[in-house]
Amino acid sequence: GCEAALACARLGLETIVFTVSVDSIALMPCNPNVGGSSKGHLVRELDALGGEMGKNIDKTFIQSKMLNESKGPAVHSLRAQADKQEYSRQMRKTMENTEHLTIRQAEVSELIVEDGQIKGVKTFSGAIYHAKAVVLCTGTYLRARCIYGDVSNPTGPNGLQAANYLTDSLKELGIEMFRFKTGTPARADKRSIDFSKMEEQFGDKRVVPFSFSTDPESVQKEQASCWLTYTNADTHKIIRDNLHLSGMFNGMIEGVGPRYCPSIEAKIVRFADKERHQLFVEPEGLRTNEMYVQGMSSSLPAHFQLQFMQTIPGLENCRMMRAGYAIDYDCLDPLQLQRTLEHKAISGLFSAGQANGTSGYEEAAAQGLLAGVNAMQKIRSKEPLILSRSEGYLGVLIDDLVTKGTNEPYRMMTSRAEYRLLLRQDNADLRLTEKGRAVGLVNDVRYEAFTAKRSLLERTLQNLSSTHLPPNAEVLAKLAELGTAPIRSGMSLLDLLRRSEMTYEKLQQAFEVPELPEVVAEQVEIFAKYEGYINKQKQEVEKALKLENKKIPADIDYLSIKELSSEAAEKLAKVKPASIGQASRISGVSPADVSVLMIALEVMRRKEYES
Repeated sequence: GCEAALACARLGLETIVFTVSVDSIALMPCNPNVGGSSKGHLVRELDALGGEMGKNIDKTFIQSKMLNESKGPAVHSLRAQADKQEYSRQMRKTMENTEHLTIRQAEVSELIVEDGQIKGVKTFSGAIYHAKAVVLCTGTYLRARCIYGDVSNPTGPNGLQAANYLTDSLKELGIEMFRFKTGTPARADKRSIDFSKMEEQFGDKRVVPFSFSTDPESVQKEQASCWLTYTNADTHKIIRDNLHLSGMFNGMIEGVGPRYCPSIEAKIVRFADKERHQLFVEPEGLRTNEMYVQGMSSSLPAHFQLQFMQTIPGLENCRMMRAGYAIDYDCLDPLQLQRTLEHKAISGLFSAGQANGTSGYEEAAAQGLLAGVNAMQKIRSKEPLILSRSEGYLGVLIDDLVTKGTNEPYRMMTSRAEYRLLLRQDNADLRLTEKGRAVGLVNDVRYEAFTAKRSLLERTLQNLSSTHLPPNAEVLAKLAELGTAPIRSGMSLLDLLRRSEMTYEKLQQAFEVPELPEVVAEQVEIFAKYEGYINKQKQEVEKALKLENKKIPADIDYLSIKELSSEAAEKLAKVKPASIGQASRISGVSPADVSVLMIALEVMRRKEYES
């Protein structure tokens, strides 16, 4: 919601944000962290497009780590632990000081739609607000219930008011709804934890900022520690003995939970052979003693949560500040959306985040920006912003949602992206800044800095490629000093950098190459070492684009194409794919169905030509 509102307001549209509580702006009701595997990619893409999340976490993080550094650059991902209160305070400050943006505490209970066009919203108090576009960013608030044991509390996260009336309006408009579930663990009092029994987890010595516009020196600061501990047989026994009291297993929870972030009860059942599960104990901020116990989400009664917590090393005498809970909520079926995140049946109605069946702050923020931009583009009769699967993780996320749908809270993962080597977190600015500039979200100062960086990268690669080393005594001595094999014939500096043991820093030590900013030196090394693989993926993208460029008319009648299987015809009619490429990714549409569809389109084209 923050990203959607900021995008629209920054582009000059009069924008109003409705929230059930102004105190919930940018609230992190679950783990206060940003990024992580693949999610860090989304934050950097969002930043390259002109979003706010990356800047905000750079101001408010208390620990930062680059994950997966032992693996290749395609899966490197930033993750930062935020100061929960400070993150919310800073984002609220940004929104309150953004021109054209109004914040209003009120519950929207009804959408006003006339002849398939959104006209505005109505609040619970009866007030009507006219609008040319509406973006739904409902989070986990729609008819939300917080559940632990036999307690079912009709509230949103953290005890905030639920949005209890909008679902009925959505259903009356013919929008298909799901019920999903997520959860959060108990919080422990820091003063009652024995950290000597846990493994201390430190942040990176050299912090990499999330935002491409953040000065790297400004984020080098003292960081808070997190702590690693584990469950054990005693923990598992208490949970197993009381499964019948968990909302997940006693039928109280209606919603489908996330497969990739299961509750501790689900872990014990699903991985019955595992002797232990890791838990990260992480601070919620610098001005609080609340510690978040990541990996221990639960909907057991509060006293049993405390009982099994106290079997865990370091938590034997812990005091519980808040009990964990499950929360189930309403969301819409994303198959009803176009790739712009606009509803297919209601013009001007967009939605983003958990409203579309996703999980996580990062997925929500990235969708929010795209929905906000496309709402603005529609109002101004401009081309929408649509990212392909080869342009960004955000493109993968949107395509998965609107093409395949989801039957559980969708979580972004690197394995979902076919072109991971092209979609690295380090090159998000090179991939997407031009698109952010085109829609107006990247200002002159930032764009100039970006073009200067891009030019420096191109010049450096050209210079390395054109500078050749002769196999003379001086060069051979330098290579020996660097610990790399001698050369027998001339070799370019770029080819020398391709060697696994070589770095740009080593080239600087031995040869006259200019000093580069860290981010540019990293890009140069990646290009040198992975150029062959990168070019191969680019060829795969070009091949796939041929199918993406074969557009399908919006008014095609799939049910009249007799050669299509009945399942394929039904799925195609529901999804209404924009291209053959998108059609081929729909579950239930076989390669044979795709061939039939291509033939049918060619027949239609010839008939049109003849007429």
